[in-house]
Amino acid sequence: MKGLISVVTTILQDRTSRSNLQALVRLLVVLVGLTVVFSILFHLIMEWEGQKHSWITGFYWTLTVMTTLGFGDITFEGDLGRFFSIVVLVTGVIFMLVLLPFTFIEFFYAPWMRAQAAAKAPRELPSIMSNHVILTCYDAVATALIPMLLKYGHPYVVLCPTLVEALELDERGVKAAVGDLDDPETYRKMRIEQAAMLVTTRGDMINANVTFTARELAPNLPIVASAGSHGCRDVLELAGATLVLRLEDVMGNTLARRISIRDSDAHVIGNLEGLLIAEASAAGTPLVGTTLAQSQIRTQSGVSVIGTWNRGKLEIAQPDKVITDDTLFVLAGTQKQLDQFNRSFTTTSKSKPRVLIIGGGRVGRATYHALRDMDVCSVSLIEKRPDRVLNIPDAVIGDAMQMDVLKQAGAREATTLIITTHDDDTNVALTIFFRRLRSNWQILTRSTMDRNVATLLRAGADLVLSYAAMGANTILNILRGSDHLLLAEGVNVFPAEIPASMAGRKLKDLQVRSQTGCTIIAVEEGGKREINPPADYQLPMQGRMFLVGTIEAEDLFLKRFKPALEPLRKRKHAKAKQLSNAP
Repeated sequence: MKGLISVVTTILQDRTSRSNLQALVRLLVVLVGLTVVFSILFHLIMEWEGQKHSWITGFYWTLTVMTTLGFGDITFEGDLGRFFSIVVLVTGVIFMLVLLPFTFIEFFYAPWMRAQAAAKAPRELPSIMSNHVILTCYDAVATALIPMLLKYGHPYVVLCPTLVEALELDERGVKAAVGDLDDPETYRKMRIEQAAMLVTTRGDMINANVTFTARELAPNLPIVASAGSHGCRDVLELAGATLVLRLEDVMGNTLARRISIRDSDAHVIGNLEGLLIAEASAAGTPLVGTTLAQSQIRTQSGVSVIGTWNRGKLEIAQPDKVITDDTLFVLAGTQKQLDQFNRSFTTTSKSKPRVLIIGGGRVGRATYHALRDMDVCSVSLIEKRPDRVLNIPDAVIGDAMQMDVLKQAGAREATTLIITTHDDDTNVALTIFFRRLRSNWQILTRSTMDRNVATLLRAGADLVLSYAAMGANTILNILRGSDHLLLAEGVNVFPAEIPASMAGRKLKDLQVRSQTGCTIIAVEEGGKREINPPADYQLPMQGRMFLVGTIEAEDLFLKRFKPALEPLRKRKHAKAKQLSNAP
């Protein structure tokens, strides 16, 4: 019964189906008319042959002949009657065996299939749906973001403008819905007033329309939109976007920060309620050649080294780790402590090494300008298309795999290569080529898809930054608010109330790191914060801790020590209320 109702509903809602239904009605009228005419002619010819039959018999004969049943109990004796039977039979074949099966497919089977497809890609979410994330595009960022959303208990839906697009996503196991992106009713049906966030990463003009439409319906909803240019960023901010993603600029600045010849200043990459997380390079500083235990970083500046980046992965700091030119610290501290770090550990090298950027797209240009602003190295850029680098007059135009182009760009003097093309296959090929060409080059590259990071590392890259992971991390940090900070590659900094099982005990007795994989980087009590407490530090009876670890390590910590969640929820609720009341 439900299937029949869905079929009828589909027919009535679709304009083409309604038009075909009218054609079917006309066809049935013609069929009834032919049946009446054939029945009358049956009586006339039978009387001409001298046979008498009732009107019911006439209709009976007509229907048995038209449906090709032909029982043979009523027949004509003359040629005229038999010719008439042939006419009725052929007409019946045309109507019954051709048109009616087509009608069945058009008005029953096809609508049923469309109704089934509509059930897989609904136009409206259930009223109980809440705390969900609405995505308008299934791209590389969404591919990386969706598993994170599911990890943290946020349902999601990808809003598609066409049913075909939604069904393709459904076949890939992605939850999708159908609706016009510029229609306010679409977002009402997506329960936008109950949603946790809207993420739109389509074209700039579509993103502006989506943002403006959604903002009118949900004034306090976090909206993240991508922008292809600085001008569009301004438009999106005016339309009401909470965060405008310019991942090309973010990736360019990150690549510039992570090369080994840059300045040693600490660059803030995250802020967790006043606890700043920063990156700093050891290259060119007196720290090179010492161990972390000998470096006296904490003694001289107060900041804590919570780890170092190694080929894109965060390694927890070990006291006996030797600091090299390639060491990139991850630091935790206050702004005052970071300023002291910058004063205490400065770059001593006076020479300016050379960096070669391969690819003059958005990421390549952003990296070029970031390095120029830092003024710690000389930079060259190679690009095939001259129109992309009109504002970089010293760019070298040509194929980076041609030796004469590399010679013109000064590749022989370069110490670092940054590969920034948008195509992962091209990046893999370039990485293999340059690694075979010179083994001592530091090669940094970007990856559009997460799945290609491992391939690029195997190809010889020293560091790979994932475009998808970077965008997903940024969005998830906005979604989770100020109580969590997700760094690259699934590394998470998060707070937790001090559990009763840990209160009053020393850190060395708890063995948090060995049991869960998390490291306590700060403890807070009564407004005072102890950053990177030593092993013999005794936890207070009440307060909270800040820990760093993978998402899996966070889950293990929460299960193992079971910290109280209610105080954190109250803090988050109070902060959200404060933000909503702000002018």
